[in-house]
Amino acid sequence: MSSATQEVTLIGLCDGELDSKRYKTSYLTNKVGGQPDWWPVASRPPPRCGRCGAPLAHVVQVYCPLEASPYHRNLHLFACPGAECSGRADCWRALRSQCLEAQAAAAQTSSRPAPAQEAPLSVTDWCEAADDWGMEAEEEQGDGWGGGVKEDSQVQEETAAPQTEDSPAVSETDVSSRLQELRLGGSQEDVPVFCPFFISVVEESDLCGDEGELEHAQELLREYERREGVAVGELEGGEAGGEEKYEKTRARHGDAVFSRFMKRISLCPQQILRYCRGGKPLFISEPPSNLAQVVSACGSCGGSRTFELQLMPALVSLLRGTDGSAEAELEFGTVLVYTCSNSCWTAGSDSPVEEFCFVQMDPDQQLFN
Repeated sequence: MSSATQEVTLIGLCDGELDSKRYKTSYLTNKVGGQPDWWPVASRPPPRCGRCGAPLAHVVQVYCPLEASPYHRNLHLFACPGAECSGRADCWRALRSQCLEAQAAAAQTSSRPAPAQEAPLSVTDWCEAADDWGMEAEEEQGDGWGGGVKEDSQVQEETAAPQTEDSPAVSETDVSSRLQELRLGGSQEDVPVFCPFFISVVEESDLCGDEGELEHAQELLREYERREGVAVGELEGGEAGGEEKYEKTRARHGDAVFSRFMKRISLCPQQILRYCRGGKPLFISEPPSNLAQVVSACGSCGGSRTFELQLMPALVSLLRGTDGSAEAELEFGTVLVYTCSNSCWTAGSDSPVEEFCFVQMDPDQQLFN
């Protein structure tokens, strides 16, 4: 990136099924579905639906440390797949967890390393230039996500000492951890689990760099214009985040905001996630005029919240249950996540902080089926 302050939008894409029998995932893994990978020192409260009280399914896990912060940082999104709960903000939960490197290292040295191989798509696999979630890469560290975290973690795992006669305390820790998992597992027996997928990322601006890709995107746009009876103009060949120039002609559904949404994602219709902390969200329908008041203050410190990421319509068709069900009842247009502007965290805390979800339904859902 040319400037550390430049607003960069990152696009998340589904990048292959995650086979839990072959790959070990951790808090460094960015993924859809599966079980959440909590910090070794974090508690694991089973989130429940605010409407029906049912346990929520894990939808997305994102590793997103902030620049110049000493903390590892994760966002976990959960949702209720019940048909009656679809599209309701109180049926979604966004939990933010943070952990100092020293805490993570101490927890790792007291746990038994798993034999499964490391997941191939981890921190440094986001973007070829390592511009992960908008953080500028540092050449010496080779990672823009908080100082070579992946490499440190791998070294800690590789140098972990084998168990000796001095290791009864480790065994006791493992037993305690397993008992906790059993207790938690009893309350999560009926929790629906979505098939897990890796998430990879590209910068949205990179999607405009190839002439062939731009022509393909314009063809998709023309097809949309014919189908909807709306003219949104030709795509510009520069920054995707530049000034939007499109005619205010109304689509058949009468929603110019939706037309703008379609134009913006036409470069990459398969995107499942957009990330731009402190940036502008991409609304799929007209947001309420009092959105600033709708987005509540941080429940932990009382400070304001800022936009961080949103889930996209293409994710809906990928959310399939591991129990063999064809497709979950979970439907949405976009889910916008607002997080504490200060990313507040109490030192030594082992409980995640709840953030704010704003849900918009898709006014033309059949376009993504």
